[in-house]
Amino acid sequence: MGRTRVVPAGAGTIREAARLLRSGGLVAFPTETVYGLGANAYDAVAVARIFEVKERPAFDPLIVHIAGWEMLTEVVEEVPRVARQLMDRFWPGPLTVVLRRSPKIPDIVTAGLDTVAVRMPAHPVAQQLIREAGVPVAAPSANKFSRLSPTEAQHVVAHLDGAVDLILDGGACPVGIESTVVRILEEEGVVEVLRPGGVAIEELRTVVGAYRVRMGRSLLEKRAEIRSPGQLPVHYAPRVPLVLVRDVREVAVQAGVRAGLLLWKPVRGFSLDRFAKVEILSWDGDLRVAAANLFGALHRLELSGVDVIYAQEVPERGLGVAIMDRLRRASARSGTRLPHCPAEGLSPK
Repeated sequence: MGRTRVVPAGAGTIREAARLLRSGGLVAFPTETVYGLGANAYDAVAVARIFEVKERPAFDPLIVHIAGWEMLTEVVEEVPRVARQLMDRFWPGPLTVVLRRSPKIPDIVTAGLDTVAVRMPAHPVAQQLIREAGVPVAAPSANKFSRLSPTEAQHVVAHLDGAVDLILDGGACPVGIESTVVRILEEEGVVEVLRPGGVAIEELRTVVGAYRVRMGRSLLEKRAEIRSPGQLPVHYAPRVPLVLVRDVREVAVQAGVRAGLLLWKPVRGFSLDRFAKVEILSWDGDLRVAAANLFGALHRLELSGVDVIYAQEVPERGLGVAIMDRLRRASARSGTRLPHCPAEGLSPK
């Protein structure tokens, strides 16, 4: 196949991309979280092509992206009160809600589940594309399955050049980490977080009233079923081993090994000379900045030719929960021992 056209996102190119979606094509486009690989969610054949291009297992469901509340009623059967409260607060934005699916959504989108994961992206390009297409858009991240998520158009090119019909370049994704995925367990009075992401757990708690917010059982513990996208234990991984470390000062780099280092913030008095490539996510320890920079930094480390990446652990508060979720999954590929992932989530403090 030839090279995929990468075009700046503008009124004309968005109209072209929308025509491609309506005719069964695949379009990569920016959202506020990461770049998505989109197909018409009603077109089972087009959606099947997503799985083929990404080399994604068919048991891993997709997120359906909408623009406007009227489109929500076409995608889901009902919206519980607490779900609507969350949508009113966080939509458009990086929150995905798992709800009972409409019969219009093909089985391939939901991996045969009776529920569908749906969100309304905040990025203006994504909003305009979905409105112009006039259909909900099924879209996982625009990369090869389980690899680093793309936060720039060139990351998409590196993974999928020649395999998709068009790439809309909307610049770097401002949130830079995938959406938070939740489902509502009404009988239990629980909002269950299936995947931490761009909306922090503490933020969810400010909205849901008497409902408890808890972390779903982690597939890292191998005692859970897949209920939404982004739950597989090995995911978001660079091609080289990634090792999580609590104290980077204790890292011993062997002779002849080119080691990369991912710091979430600078470490005072710590020499970086032993590392071939260093990336710092936030110079002042801002977790939102760190989340926005995470995948870009990992892409640069991967491309630098290092043999191993040592990643400094991040405090598990706010967006730090989502960052550590991604780093744990990345480290699972290299077979390193994983820290414990509590099933009940964070304490109120």
